[in-house]
Amino acid sequence: MLMSATPIPRTLAMTAYGDLDTSVLDELPPGRKEIKTVHRTDGGRLKVMAFVEKQITEGRQVYMVFPLIEESATMDYKDLMDGYESVSRRFPLPKYRIGIVHGKMKPADKDIEMKRFVSGESQILVATTVIEVGVNVSNATLMIIESSERFGLSQMHQLRGRVGRGGDQSYCILMTKDEFSKEARRRLETMCRTNDGFVIAEVDMEIRGPGDILGTQQSGLPDLKMADLLRDRDLMTTARYMAQRVLEEDPYIELPIHKTLRVNLDRIKKDESVHFIDLHD
Repeated sequence: MLMSATPIPRTLAMTAYGDLDTSVLDELPPGRKEIKTVHRTDGGRLKVMAFVEKQITEGRQVYMVFPLIEESATMDYKDLMDGYESVSRRFPLPKYRIGIVHGKMKPADKDIEMKRFVSGESQILVATTVIEVGVNVSNATLMIIESSERFGLSQMHQLRGRVGRGGDQSYCILMTKDEFSKEARRRLETMCRTNDGFVIAEVDMEIRGPGDILGTQQSGLPDLKMADLLRDRDLMTTARYMAQRVLEEDPYIELPIHKTLRVNLDRIKKDESVHFIDLHD
């Protein structure tokens, strides 16, 4: 059994092929509220910081996630170390305490910082995507994702899931530069529009492709002659169900009622461009 709040495109495609059966839990746990997600550019940063202060004043805690640990000469994205310094100036000691967590830290140091945040000793946790999974702080109500145009849909949805784990209203703010690509805009609009992991995975599949079903590639376009995994998913599911029934009733396709099917299968076997799998091998 597999569980995922964010199905990746390949997982979604595997359900259409019948490699996975799915059960959807589409209700929030009792007492929880949908996370409100908004997109803001650097021009609105002062208002965002004022909202951070408001959340802390109300006794809540805040995540700030950065794509890079340090400044890069090749990528124009916000980095964690510069962000930590800026946030520390805006929220100085002793009134505020800010934690920092990233992948280059020693495990013991990361544990100390996480314990401080979990206990409420620190109000803000500045981090990279190391907090993407396995972090559960019900008092954290605000997730800020810096340079969010750099993140994929699945990753943003995972990060957003770090908040909204208690009964209080939670928020996710997607920060970007003033200018970014059309593809990034579509990802951001999707995040602001829905909290549904399957809807997000469908858009992700449209953007990135479903990947290699017979291999391990998680994105990219499949080698299909006719079908479209998004457009024809219901039809493919129906066809798979009917094929399973035929195989149960007539495993070797020998009954007179299946004569036409037998002829077509024999013709397909002779087509070298078609990958044919013999289930009896």
